[in-house]
Amino acid sequence: MSETPTFTPRVFSGIQPSGGLTLGNYLGAMTRFVDWQDRGTHETIFCMVDLHAITVPQKPETLRHNTRELCAGFLAAGIDPERSILINQSQVPEHAQLAWVFNCVARMGWMGRMTQWKDKAGKNAEAASLGLFAYPALMAADILIYKSTHVPVGDDQKQHLELTRDIATKFNHDFGVELFPITEPVIEGAATRVMSLKDGTKKMSKSDPVDASRINLTDDADTIARKFKKAKTDPDPLPGHAEALDARPDVRNLVNIYAALDGRDVGTVLAEKEGKMLGYFKQELADLAVEKLSPISQEMSRLMRDPAEIDRMLARGAERARAISVPILEEVYDVVGMVR
Repeated sequence: MSETPTFTPRVFSGIQPSGGLTLGNYLGAMTRFVDWQDRGTHETIFCMVDLHAITVPQKPETLRHNTRELCAGFLAAGIDPERSILINQSQVPEHAQLAWVFNCVARMGWMGRMTQWKDKAGKNAEAASLGLFAYPALMAADILIYKSTHVPVGDDQKQHLELTRDIATKFNHDFGVELFPITEPVIEGAATRVMSLKDGTKKMSKSDPVDASRINLTDDADTIARKFKKAKTDPDPLPGHAEALDARPDVRNLVNIYAALDGRDVGTVLAEKEGKMLGYFKQELADLAVEKLSPISQEMSRLMRDPAEIDRMLARGAERARAISVPILEEVYDVVGMVR
């Protein structure tokens, strides 16, 4: 009986370069990426998933700009391209090559059940691109081309991680191997899903037509402060425990944001702020956000003045990524039966 393989502890995650990094990207993803990097317990690979971005139409120059700006955001948030591997997806062709194999492993019914497919395609699914329908197989390939063991995700990505696990399980079973790990989703932190400043029941989104609904990482200090001061709340003071926020989604969102920015849990924040009126709390939140986010905005601006340096770092990241991905793809091709 063969021994269960031991996989290198490895974290992978990515963000689409579809423009306009928000506070949601920062708290829901980037801060956790930096935390994983700084723990030093896992290899860390972080990706600008530009192939995913083209599942809907993109202007080429805009996509290039957004990819570089997202890279600048990773760097400004604290990702070190020497301690982590930082890449844009299209420079590592093994992502797309493994995705084709996974297209032949995944089932149509699995894809059709994906909530994001239903949301994005809507009633006009016949006009949506094949890439939009099949992109969860590419997402699985993004993760498994490195045999990643852990993926930091937001609540809205849990379904895609479940699909990745299904694809890995089916591939291993179909070919009688234990080539891929069953990747573990990691959902942690006070603000894993940051909500709109204008509607605490909806996710903060860069595509929302109302700019005041979100904090952009490129916003200046005055804009950040103004948006928080005008954020939707209610007339009641802050409670002393988290359960009291269940019926107050707008307030809960602001408390979650404060806790995440301050590196504390919600219970501790509420114990300290109990009884405080929301007008005063929003001022404190605005001050904290400016303190934390202004240096990131300034560093992103500095980095974007030298796009050639960003491109150089991404090319170096691709070299390091391919040192891992090429042997794994060769292993997959051997298992599947490709002549090499």
